Amino acid sequence: MNPKSRRAEQLEAFDRLLTIMDELREQCPWDRKQTLQSLRYLTIEETYELSDAILEDDLPEIRKELGDVMLHLIFYARIASETGAFDIADVLHGQCEKLISRHPHIYGDVKADDEETVKRNWEALKLKEGNRSVLSGVPKSLPAVVKAMRIQEKARGAGFDWEEKSQVWAKVKEEMGEFEELYLKTDRGEADQAELEKEFGDLLFSLINFARFAQVEPEAALERTNKKFIQRFTYLEEEARKAGKQLSDMTLAEMDTYWEAAKLLEK
Repeated sequence: MNPKSRRAEQLEAFDRLLTIMDELREQCPWDRKQTLQSLRYLTIEETYELSDAILEDDLPEIRKELGDVMLHLIFYARIASETGAFDIADVLHGQCEKLISRHPHIYGDVKADDEETVKRNWEALKLKEGNRSVLSGVPKSLPAVVKAMRIQEKARGAGFDWEEKSQVWAKVKEEMGEFEELYLKTDRGEADQAELEKEFGDLLFSLINFARFAQVEPEAALERTNKKFIQRFTYLEEEARKAGKQLSDMTLAEMDTYWEAAKLLEK
């Protein structure tokens, strides 16, 4: 299929979804009842389901979840159109204009030959658009690990960053030492838990910073470890059940035997 035919098919599919959305909003009792607020938590759920599919590298599931997210975007625009606030055309045209204005190296005469230059230009343009801080675009409700990563990326875009990976690792070791020292004081009753939490936060922030330099996505890395732990622990539970045992009655050494067996199965 040539590109023009494919584009026509894509536009036809988009128009079909818009038509179905109109029909559902007008005829379905559940869809008629929805508001921007009532859809919010469902959209968050759909976004996490898409994230799970991406982590699993499950392309059929990614395709399905993208459809669910797309439906929500269309739904929000349809609801807003009913009060004359905006419609899907306003949303898409607004996004197109923003992309054009923030890519002067493509649609203008600005030179940008590498990714870092593009990022710096992007943040500078956002400040010109009215953002008071390069960090103002980081949503307050982001999960803490993702938020830390985005804060650090945006600071880097403004030129505020470490120069060498070794400097970042030295900072991790410094924060680890400070946390260990404070933990020992807390254990002896010489420091309180709030101070310990603060130092632990500093340690996590520095580890996320190093992950960025090592080109590791910390949220994805932690979620993969979560999934791995769940798989191993579930295997432990199942094998213990088969042996007629309760985990609460088993020694750590007994449980570790099943744990090591679960690790071998992964290989």
